[in-house]
This record gives sequence, structure tokens and C-alpha cells, in this order.
Amino acid sequence: MSLFIGLMSGTSLDGVDGVLVDFWAGAARTMASHHVPYPPALLDELRALQAASDNELEREALAGNGIAEVYAQCVAALLEQSGMQAADVRAIGAHGQTIRHRPELGFTRQTINGALLAELTGIDAIVDFRSRDVAAGGQGAPLVPAAHLALFGEHGKTRVLANIGGIANISVLQANGHVTGFDTGPGNVLIDEWTRAHLGKPYDDGGAWAASGRLLPDLLAALLAEPYFALPPPKSTGRDLFHADWLRARLAGFGSAAPADVAATLTRLTAQTLAAGIHTHAAGADALYVCGGGAYNDTLLRMLAEELGAGVKVQTTQALGADPSHVEALCWAWLAWRFDDRKSGNLPSVTGARGERVLGALYPR
Repeated sequence: MSLFIGLMSGTSLDGVDGVLVDFWAGAARTMASHHVPYPPALLDELRALQAASDNELEREALAGNGIAEVYAQCVAALLEQSGMQAADVRAIGAHGQTIRHRPELGFTRQTINGALLAELTGIDAIVDFRSRDVAAGGQGAPLVPAAHLALFGEHGKTRVLANIGGIANISVLQANGHVTGFDTGPGNVLIDEWTRAHLGKPYDDGGAWAASGRLLPDLLAALLAEPYFALPPPKSTGRDLFHADWLRARLAGFGSAAPADVAATLTRLTAQTLAAGIHTHAAGADALYVCGGGAYNDTLLRMLAEELGAGVKVQTTQALGADPSHVEALCWAWLAWRFDDRKSGNLPSVTGARGERVLGALYPR
């Protein structure tokens, strides 16, 4: 066996998804999966660290320790579930929690104490996957298209995968093997912010609240006026751009709008910007495979189908044999496997980097 663990905590800030994967002979077999939510106090601190604040250095360091501890809990659960020991696992690929993503300034920051993770688990910990791509002039994101190609690509077929977490991104796997991909814009991040503010819930379960509202065309136009949407790829984004203040500024003049109508419009924004990216960069695709939290938002999937038209079938990655909740963690296990073999993990056609690079920083067990 060739065992690797992938741990992913994304822009939605809902906790850590983990998988234990066997890459024997290049095939990927998921042996265990687990999710650990962030403790409330750590979650509050991570939300606060998304913006400039006091005493950031110390607070981020302490948050990095807390993230490592949650990651270690996930690793312990994966080992118990699979019956494996720490010594059986070659390495952990750990994403960490993005608190800044500014490739245009030459940096990206995913918080985690990799040394502590190695100490707590007794397994080699590989972290900081994005910085090497940024150093080579790339966006550092999205990194998942390389893994999507290896895990889900099929020669002669054009496939599009959409990962809808806090931010939405697409991987276009062309029939000839060429790959493109980029962040299309907000996935769940604005929907979640609005739902939390008005319903006191972390997300719109199944999109039921949005389904009860109606589209506000003028508001949608105001949201779509964001210059990011018109930028050509390579491009990436995050909470540095799409956050509560961004939404508040664009809601000026719509104070009388019913909250459910705003929820419906925000959901349509995600669907429309995703579909626009697919229409422009994957015109030959006849299917879209969705993973991430957005895969469980029935209203969003319906809107995506409407925007894409009858010629594109919208389904989740379950149709490819991969649980939508596990795909990103699976990609980080794949990146750890690539690092362990000192092979590249990025695609310059996606990120804009000057070339292929080995991604990650190793903390030995």
C-alpha cells in the first residue's frame, strides 16, 4: 500500500474534511473519510482573522496551533476507522486555513502549525502548497485541476468539474488532455453570510430559503458589475474580495428587499458566474460534475442547469464514484503523494506559473 492522508478546510470555514487514500500503482482508493467541525471559539477567531485586526501575529500563531489540533483529531479518526497505524501512512497533505490570498502582491497565507501537526500525529506533514506556485508567478489557485485531471480525466471526453465551496472554481478537462481552470467567483460564501445574518444558521440547507424568494434583476446586475467577473484567467479570489462588506456596499439602495429575495439573487449569482465560465471555456462539454458543499444545494443545482441549458447535464461527482464532500481532501492527498515523489503538483495552464513546480513544505515526523 501507498497511504496518504488529505486534509482540507476551505473558505466556508465549516471545519476539516479528511480522507485516507491508497495510491498503490497510481490508482486512488479511499479507505476512510471523516469530518471535524471547528470549535466555536476557533471558528470565531478564524472569521476575525479574515480582515486586518490587532495583534494579528500572535492570534494567527495561536489559531494555527488550534487548527493543527483539529487536523490531528481528524487523522486519529481516519486511522481508527481504517484500522491503520500512523507508521503505515507516508504523509499528510494539509491545506490549512486561508486567511489571506493576495497573489497579485506575491503571497498567500494558509494558517496551520505544520510542525505541531507532525508532532501530534507522528506522520510527515506537508503544508503550504500554494506558495511555491505564487513564487513562480502563478495564482497559487486553483490547484485542484491537476488532481482532477489525474483522478477523473478520460481521454477523448471533455469534462468539467465545479468545486463549490466558499469560492467556486472550475476544472475544464479537455478531450485532448489540455486543462484550464480558475475561480469563477463566490460559491457559498455570500449565501452563507446572508443566511447567518438573517436566519442565524450557518448555511441555506438545500437552498430551501433561496427557493422561497424571487430574483431581483437590478440587484443581480449590481453584483455582476464587480470587475473580477470580467477578468480573463488565470485568476483566483477569496474572502479578501467577496465578504460581508462587499455585499453590504452593493445592497445600498435595496434596503426594502425581502431577505429571501436577496438569498435567491445571491444563489443565482453563483450559478450565473459559474455557467458563464463554462460557456466561455468549456463549450464542448455535455456534463458538469459538482463537488463541495454546493453539491447539496438543490436550488443552486437547479439554477445551474437553467443557466447551462438542456445540452449540459448537471450532476455531482458521485457519478464519477467520488463523494462530493471528499473530493477536495482527496486532491490534497494526491498533492502529498506528488510531493513525496518530488513531482509537480501545479498546472501552469491553470495558475499562470512560469512552469511546473513541486508544491509543499515538509515537516518530518
